[in-house]
Amino acid sequence: QVQLVESGGGLVQPGGSLRLSCATSGITFASYAMSWHRQAPGKERELVASITSGGLIINYADSVKGRFTISRDNAKNTVLLQMNSLKPEDTAVYYCNANRPPYRDLNYWGQGTQVTVSS
Repeated sequence: QVQLVESGGGLVQPGGSLRLSCATSGITFASYAMSWHRQAPGKERELVASITSGGLIINYADSVKGRFTISRDNAKNTVLLQMNSLKPEDTAVYYCNANRPPYRDLNYWGQGTQVTVSS
């Protein structure tokens, strides 16, 4: 059974930091590309950051470049998202995703964790 469990969300003031964690089980983690997505109320889910299975290629949405850092620990089957200089517009539910190109059916999502940036 595949499980992706996010943690680390919460309420933070503008300018603050949070670190999200996604613990995985049931997959060969080192073979999967990992990514973080977010969905704000009334908006579509959007890609925030992605990292390839070997960690060599990393991409960020323009809106988070320079503020967020994605990383992975293949020994712990975990992917992290360090979020600094948070803004109110970062408020959303953040989801972890695991996928293994080119196999379209090997695509899994976590349940999400709420991040709220507010004073």
